[in-house]
Amino acid sequence: MKALVLMGSPRKNGNTAALLSPFCEELEAAGLETETVWLYDRDIRPCTACRRCQEEWSGFGCPQGDGVQELFDRVLESGLLVLATPIYAWYCTPPMKALLDRLVYGMNKFYGRERGPSLWAGKSLALLMTCGYRPEKGTDLFEEGMRRCCRHSGLRYLGSCAERHLSYETAFMDGEKERRVRAFARELAAM
Repeated sequence: MKALVLMGSPRKNGNTAALLSPFCEELEAAGLETETVWLYDRDIRPCTACRRCQEEWSGFGCPQGDGVQELFDRVLESGLLVLATPIYAWYCTPPMKALLDRLVYGMNKFYGRERGPSLWAGKSLALLMTCGYRPEKGTDLFEEGMRRCCRHSGLRYLGSCAERHLSYETAFMDGEKERRVRAFARELAAM
């Protein structure tokens, strides 16, 4: 199975990237192929609510000529979608939010006169997050949003791993965080 990681961090050596490295190592050790796409490196425009995607039931159907068609195709090719993001103001980063808006409408053909298919139904989704607050107060809103997205889209929500950074004066990564993120990856690989 292929795991597609959509990385929402702007920092390639930041906290979320520090979690992602051992996470992907564990997935690959369990036999999954992993691919990471850095969203800040992509041209991802926001949804304009033109609804043209709802006219095309067999594909993306978005008229914007940015990089989201390629990401749409990669999502369809994967079995596991991992959203890796720092949490800014209780939600994911801007390129991830823009991509999610576009995918929800481009994948789910539910918004026209007739109810169409969910093109990504049956795929699995997991979250890998970092934040400055305790996770139950820092990542809970994004996680609930993604649970609702999964129910709406027919995706299988597999859970999350969230780690807190206490301050800029302390190192983020430690043995406990690495142990937890590796265990999470092994759980996902076994599902």
